[in-house]
Amino acid sequence: MVAENYGYTAIENQKNKNLSNDFSDAPYYIEDVADVQLDENQIDDLTPIQKFYDGTNVFITGSTGFLGKILVEKLLRSCPTISSIYLLVRDKKGKNLEQRVDEMFDDVIFDRLRKECPKFRHKVVGVAGDCSLPELGLSLQDKRLLIDEIHIIFHVAATVRFDEKLETAVAINIRSPRDLLRLGREMSKLKSFIHVSTVYANCTNNCIEEKIYPGAIDGEKMIMLTENVPGKILDDMTPRLLENYPNTYAYTKQIAEDIVRRESDNMPVGIFRPAIVIATYKEPVKSWINNMYGPTGVVAGVGVGLLRTLYCDPEVNANLVPVDMCVNSLITAAWEVGESYRKDQKSYDIMVYNYESGKDQPINWGKFMHLSHHYGIEYPSTKAIWYYSFKLYKYYPVYLFWTFLLHTLPALLADTVLFCLGKQPRLMAAYKKVHKFSSVISYFCTREWDVRSDSLRRQQERMCDKDRELFFSDLKQLDWDEYYKTYCKGVRQYLLQDPLETLEVAQTKWRRLYFAHQAVKFFSGFGLMAMAYWLFETCIYLIV
Repeated sequence: MVAENYGYTAIENQKNKNLSNDFSDAPYYIEDVADVQLDENQIDDLTPIQKFYDGTNVFITGSTGFLGKILVEKLLRSCPTISSIYLLVRDKKGKNLEQRVDEMFDDVIFDRLRKECPKFRHKVVGVAGDCSLPELGLSLQDKRLLIDEIHIIFHVAATVRFDEKLETAVAINIRSPRDLLRLGREMSKLKSFIHVSTVYANCTNNCIEEKIYPGAIDGEKMIMLTENVPGKILDDMTPRLLENYPNTYAYTKQIAEDIVRRESDNMPVGIFRPAIVIATYKEPVKSWINNMYGPTGVVAGVGVGLLRTLYCDPEVNANLVPVDMCVNSLITAAWEVGESYRKDQKSYDIMVYNYESGKDQPINWGKFMHLSHHYGIEYPSTKAIWYYSFKLYKYYPVYLFWTFLLHTLPALLADTVLFCLGKQPRLMAAYKKVHKFSSVISYFCTREWDVRSDSLRRQQERMCDKDRELFFSDLKQLDWDEYYKTYCKGVRQYLLQDPLETLEVAQTKWRRLYFAHQAVKFFSGFGLMAMAYWLFETCIYLIV
């Protein structure tokens, strides 16, 4: 069902609706969304990539997610003559489509867009749908609207929960790209279709090349299996189906790539595989992040003093990529796919991009945590419960020992005190979540892959100088030291929701936690020495 004033209904009903005070007072029509009018000289000044997007209608799934938001913002700000952007959005937490789209643009990352392109909202059209439903939950009217209007598709939507139920992961990560490709086949104006995957979809291979690997299982059979087998039985089957894959996310994304290959004959399709995506580097604001996934969760946990150990090899390449650079490369990939397909449709083959930093600007987990600590202590949080005390452990038995000593034992003592005071124990429950998170990320922190990314180098060569500047994505120019100067501040500000105005209070609390931490270390050391001395004396007495 299409939500009121959005999708197909927007065309019919928006004629009678005035815009908010941020925009023109006159009613707008779907035909008026391209409100930027340029003369011929200005059009000639557009870069090749901007010309590719000139007058196009773009459809984006996953637009309310981390990568999706940056993609929407960048397209609206850097492609001024884009006609419209259609966003697939589902109802969530009691909020309908219209509320979720409006709420999305309240985010701080759209502040720059509001200043530079104040009428951008004219170009955004919400479309009701849900990637967990067959055919993306689209109505017949919205399907027809998309078929008639869309030129470029970015399929960004995915469930990135590593422990997601197989049934849900298959529906979102496998069935939805299949259904969207089938819809895209009916689009006569389609210029480019980019499916966003992940480098780790093929993590069972030591060397990950820019090609599509055979599916772990036939995608159609997997869809039929999850649609017909009861959930409880599926849960029991999941470990056997996964085999060497670490989680349902990597497993379903790998199968999805094979589905894309099968469904994309004679279509302008590309697969874009980012590595571990982290906060922004430069735009639209530095160090913006809105999720706890991956290394960002580690930094946040360490910053508040909750996480003190992690099973991780400090020498392993972390393969991190800033989200804004990733999005710039994604936008460029759509242009390159479209141009390659236009020049030679008959011999066109799916283009695959591995966007990774391991070759051009490597950083290992040890340096990642060192820089996070070095710059992070400048921006402590008022939400910290203990001082910074963290170390990576390469060997699992050693990690288990220190986890018990630094996580489990303090949590038991603290919860015992809380219980005696008549309060609800909570630290053991918190560490249960922490350890579950640690077990998920440890797979990627203790292994290393040889990831090939030749397509990205060719991409940079094909871009003109203006496009390289406008869509900055060359990882060779990434300065990790500069990046981390603001990274932890971004985690504090955007993720922990701790404004910089509280920094002075946080620093005072941080100093107190430091002295408390040193005191605990001293008395713990003294206690261990006393115990060792007592054991020594006892042994001597028994021997004598």
